[in-house]
Amino acid sequence: MTQRWLHGVEFDAKSFARGNCLNKWRVKSLDSILATAEKKSLTRSLGAFQLTMLGIGGIIGTGIFVLTAEAAQLAGPGMLISFVLSALVCGLAALCYAELAAMVPVSGSAYTYSYATFGEILAWIVGWALVLEYAVAASAVAVGWSGYMVGVLDNFLGIQLPAELVTGPYAGGIINLPAVVIALAVTWLLVLGTKESATVNSVLVTVKVIALAAFIFLAVPAATADKFEPFLPLGATGAIGAASIIFFAFVGFDAVSTAAEETKNPQRNIPIGLIASLAICTVFYMLVGAGVIGSYGAQPVFGPNGEALQPGSPELVAQCKTFAEATLPVVCSNEALAHVLRAIGHPGVGNVLGLAAGFALPSVVLMMMFAQTRVFFVMSRDGLLPGMLSKVHPKYGTPHVVTIITGLGVAISAAFFPVGQLASVSNGGTLCAFFFVSLAIMTLRRTDPTRHRSFRTPAVWIVAPLAAAGCLLLFGFLSFVAQMVFFGWAAIGLVFYFIYGRSRSNVARGITVVGELDPGVPPQGVAPLPGIHTPGGKDA
Repeated sequence: MTQRWLHGVEFDAKSFARGNCLNKWRVKSLDSILATAEKKSLTRSLGAFQLTMLGIGGIIGTGIFVLTAEAAQLAGPGMLISFVLSALVCGLAALCYAELAAMVPVSGSAYTYSYATFGEILAWIVGWALVLEYAVAASAVAVGWSGYMVGVLDNFLGIQLPAELVTGPYAGGIINLPAVVIALAVTWLLVLGTKESATVNSVLVTVKVIALAAFIFLAVPAATADKFEPFLPLGATGAIGAASIIFFAFVGFDAVSTAAEETKNPQRNIPIGLIASLAICTVFYMLVGAGVIGSYGAQPVFGPNGEALQPGSPELVAQCKTFAEATLPVVCSNEALAHVLRAIGHPGVGNVLGLAAGFALPSVVLMMMFAQTRVFFVMSRDGLLPGMLSKVHPKYGTPHVVTIITGLGVAISAAFFPVGQLASVSNGGTLCAFFFVSLAIMTLRRTDPTRHRSFRTPAVWIVAPLAAAGCLLLFGFLSFVAQMVFFGWAAIGLVFYFIYGRSRSNVARGITVVGELDPGVPPQGVAPLPGIHTPGGKDA
């Protein structure tokens, strides 16, 4: 096969002959993905411990500190079933992620795996869904952090911030200013560097784990059986609906896979980080949930006529205002765990837990934005997004342009939307990514069975289908608004793809980013589009 070169870029002049099928789907080979990452990669500085802490940092956060109240409004004590269902779906997906991330240790997560398995257009849809997952999730966590910090300032310093500046229009405010501040602060930290960010994250994770351990130690012994009745006040569908929201509390583990390109010995360390972080957090969540329910109660709040109220709705906000602070249901609190400890006779510890959450929740914002920027980085490196997004800072070695853009988007979303709605929207993108990862591992077992796999998903033909089915189930129970936002976002992404990415991607142009003296790297496997010229002056 004839190869022509221009400034270290390889043009595949005969790839049109490979057939219309490849041209249609534009599947990018795993060898080409690995070669591109090796040529234009990030610094490998993260080990198994840092990855596990990164995963815990993403998982333990707004989901348990804040969304416990959202889950209680939908399921009551039955939210324990919601935790189990969410953990099961995430656990199955984590096993799939572990094999793929160890086999393809590059940035991009589900987007990269889909590119090598299903082709460019589905990879774009998955990558675009990951944007929805991580960026909106970071906004949700920033809003959750704001609620705790407002409580900390009130209980420790007696400072009451104007309601108009700490809530969005959904609750009668103007802007959630604390959420904006933390989003911009995390953006600045991520620009400074990966290793520095991971170090700060490890400290914050330790603070969160200690805070949750203190809650478990005080709340679980105070539990009584009567608080668990009725266990399913809104039926089984309420528990599944709560799982579709509390699912947000578990999904941080997948960000570990987006750090694969910055991991030392990724074949070993990525599976450890994924599975260890999820297992540790699941144990914590079940104990915390039991403590909230058994010590204080977690029954939903109903409307004046006994109707069920949706979490984050203006109707629920109005109904919660009818309760005195001493009898405020947990579903009405913006700082659920701290509120429970104050109510059961540990106000000092409750205030300290609120302070700990205020210090620690930024680690989740950091992790989500970290993952978002790495997905954008790889999509830009592949030519699907403008090349400026894959620029690396000459001093800090981080993708600073995309980090700043992401930070601004996160800050704007956090300023105006409620945490529950943001979490539901984020879950739509997450479930899409998990679904395609589950399909990808089965496809690659068939199409590339001889490739070395340092970690193999056990019982893959049972695990992967169950993971895919679980994702479809939870997506079906998301709110109608969240589902419509997901499909609307996907439609916007497809328009952008056909306007920009389809004609400019490296695969479409038949380009492999490799060194001029490295002709052994295989082409990306698709014909270049007409109009791409080689040094000889003829169309490639």
